[in-house]
Amino acid sequence: MKREGNIKISSENMMPIIKKWLYSDKDIFLREIVANGVDAITKYKKLITMGEAKDDGAEYCIKISVDKKAKTLTVEDNGIGMTEEEVENYITQIAFSGASDFLAKYEKAGGDGIIGHFGLGFYSAYMVSDSVEIFTKSYKNSSAVHWESDGNATYSIEECDKKERGTKIVMHVSAEEKEFLDENNIKNLVRKYCSFMPYNVYVTFKGDGKDKPLNSTFPLYAKNPKDCTDDDYKKFYRDTFNDYNDPIFWVHLNMEYPFNLKGILYFPKIRNKVELERGKVKLYCNQVFIADNIKEVIPEFLMLLNGVIDCPDIPLNVSRSFLQNDREVKKISKHITKKVADKLISLFKEDRVKFENCWEDTSNFIKFGCIKDEEFYNKIKDNIIYKNLDGQFVTFKELLGEEEIKEPKTVYYVSDELQQAQYIKMFKDAGLKAILCDTFIDPHFLSFIEYKTPDKLKFMRIDADVDRALKDGESSEDAVLSDIFKTAIGNDKITFKFEKLKTNVPALIITDEYMRRYTEMGQIYGMSGGDLAQTMVINTASPLIEKIKELDKDKQKFVANYVYSLALLSFKKLEADELDNFIKDNLSLLENYIK
Repeated sequence: MKREGNIKISSENMMPIIKKWLYSDKDIFLREIVANGVDAITKYKKLITMGEAKDDGAEYCIKISVDKKAKTLTVEDNGIGMTEEEVENYITQIAFSGASDFLAKYEKAGGDGIIGHFGLGFYSAYMVSDSVEIFTKSYKNSSAVHWESDGNATYSIEECDKKERGTKIVMHVSAEEKEFLDENNIKNLVRKYCSFMPYNVYVTFKGDGKDKPLNSTFPLYAKNPKDCTDDDYKKFYRDTFNDYNDPIFWVHLNMEYPFNLKGILYFPKIRNKVELERGKVKLYCNQVFIADNIKEVIPEFLMLLNGVIDCPDIPLNVSRSFLQNDREVKKISKHITKKVADKLISLFKEDRVKFENCWEDTSNFIKFGCIKDEEFYNKIKDNIIYKNLDGQFVTFKELLGEEEIKEPKTVYYVSDELQQAQYIKMFKDAGLKAILCDTFIDPHFLSFIEYKTPDKLKFMRIDADVDRALKDGESSEDAVLSDIFKTAIGNDKITFKFEKLKTNVPALIITDEYMRRYTEMGQIYGMSGGDLAQTMVINTASPLIEKIKELDKDKQKFVANYVYSLALLSFKKLEADELDNFIKDNLSLLENYIK
């Protein structure tokens, strides 16, 4: 007998809110409906293990079909099904959780794998539908039930002739959401949200033996690491992230205590040195996709990696899209960080050659992680390596020696091997040591290390302290030269120093390590470094400097400006007007040369 009733919600205004704002992305509705089907099958299989139901030998699966003519999208499962009373409880009373009720009833038996809050998940269908029908038959062999509502706080319920156990959801897709009647679009959504659902998911099931599910019911991350080969990891990476470059290496997370956590984090190949490329860490709960890059679970610096993490213990809010910031989630985040650090440390100790070969691809990530996460830095700091002037990788301990450091030691570095080639040669000839720091994050990282080790280390680029490192004799003063350069350059913020160096080139050097770092970091964030003070070292060993006094004033100005431009070139990227003047000076030289 057909009956009518009111959906039990606290306000008549609730349904429009649910239809439009329940989820940030409309396409999540398909995940919710399919996840409900997964729940229903999981419940039924649990009942079989408890002896309360029988296994009929049928494949447990989810079938999705599109009928463009009828404008319907259907999702069907062969799970536990519902009686009329259960439909009343779990559908008409929004947010009453079928999963919670089931777990309460069978608490002693356990409810592993049951994920859903059926009520609100079901109502996500109304974000794309004018009306929704449910055809369901319980495993208890009671009469099948047909429920229907257009989402306006009323529904109808009656018996129907459904023969098979399970539930079929028929969504009458609204005209403005016709994209969800495109079969290819539905397949893409299944691949996005249901890739690892624990039961096969079919789109347009034909039953001819040729049907292939769109998901993998036992993904690689759920397996024991001992059962996975390198080729397995690489294939899973390519299939999941559509990256044709093999990952550098990976961390397989697999633990059951103190919380359940499985996953694989991949270190991808770096594509350039000038930016941190955001990766994608997919978060799952019992093989149901939640979202990408959830910051509460995935530490910010780990979002540079690609990976999959599945954690059934994650507490979710009503939309499953955001996590509650509680203690358990923080513990999970710290554990993931620890496992990544442990992997890097073990690789450093057990296969130093591989660790060094991977450094170019992992250094930005590791340095960023140190800056962002103190615990990560404390674990990994002794395993950070740097390339020296001979192309060998060294740690700070290997570079500086094991003796106790009683006062801050200066570590020289190179930020551009080509641009600073003359200084590298000077350092090598003088038997001095330096390291290569040529990525965009290095100015930040060096400042960070100085902050963490104020009594041990300070960093200077090889041309920033060259007067102290390579000077040959005492400093001197030359008022005439100083006036020549001040007049030519016209910048009263410049301080001139006169040093005789062990080499006659270059003629002029701009030092100021911290000004340069400030400028470089400002460029990263799109800010100008401003017209800051500069210190210039005039190399009195240069023949050019010796002869400049003999020139007339016009030539003095020209030569002084020219060597200043050369010094700027090795110090920073020239501004537009500086580059324009430098080009004009070079053209003038050529014109004079060919006269």
